[in-house]
Amino acid sequence: MSSYFEKQQKRRLISSYFSVVLSIALVLFLLGLLGIVLLNAKKVSDHFKEQVVVTIYLKENAKDIEVKQLEKSLAMSDYVKSTEYVSKEQAAEFMKAETGEDFMDFVGYNPLQNSIDVHLKADYVTSEHLETVSAEALNKKFVDEVSYDNDLVNLMNDNVKKISFWVLIISALFTVIAVLLINSSLRLSVYSKRFTIKTMQMVGATKHFIRKPFIWKSIRLGIVGATLALIGMAVVLYYLNQTFPELQLLAKPILVILLFAFIFALGIIITWISTHFATQRFLNLRTDELYY
Repeated sequence: MSSYFEKQQKRRLISSYFSVVLSIALVLFLLGLLGIVLLNAKKVSDHFKEQVVVTIYLKENAKDIEVKQLEKSLAMSDYVKSTEYVSKEQAAEFMKAETGEDFMDFVGYNPLQNSIDVHLKADYVTSEHLETVSAEALNKKFVDEVSYDNDLVNLMNDNVKKISFWVLIISALFTVIAVLLINSSLRLSVYSKRFTIKTMQMVGATKHFIRKPFIWKSIRLGIVGATLALIGMAVVLYYLNQTFPELQLLAKPILVILLFAFIFALGIIITWISTHFATQRFLNLRTDELYY
């Protein structure tokens, strides 16, 4: 009978530890993912901004040397990331691939123009800079027209500001929720040992002596939970880096290491503080109050 009772107690203890570790791991994992989003938010927004194309259409009589000089001057500009010359033949092939039909069969000739596609650096993708680039290009006599989607640029910049604001708010809120969830899990774990705590206190054990094993046990659980969270974060980060290599999520490994270190330290600190206050609460209760 005694052996059966001990087995039941051991199973309950293991189940309790497992639930605490799982809750710590899940909360820290989600918090870590949010940290990854925060670290790469600007990089992601910059990537999409740099997809905006400024197309400079050239007149039919534009000379090769003039076009090459324009390309070179654009490439050397501080605000330009890359340029690409697109001949009207290439443009026609692209339209044919897009529509699935050869429009020149109906028209009889190629009405498209030679052009230069310009990608600006993310910090310069604003209406003001685009207008400046457009005005400078139109000053060239061999430039016929400059085209870009100004509405898309304004919408993108507005959305980036809104998203950045809400990500910060959600991050702060989620951090508070993470602390409260881990704290609740650990308090329940300590609650199951409240009579043991009071018994030790009644036989003369000091508060520090009673708290010590509980704190060390919680720290070990925090380390296990944080380790599981870091493994999950590493898997997700590897997958995202393989799927979206253009984002270069691992371009700054020091920041990634600091984030991992922060999540690991947070797992230890939260479990330590939560267990300290949880045990302190039961140490301060009277014996009859333990039943409520």
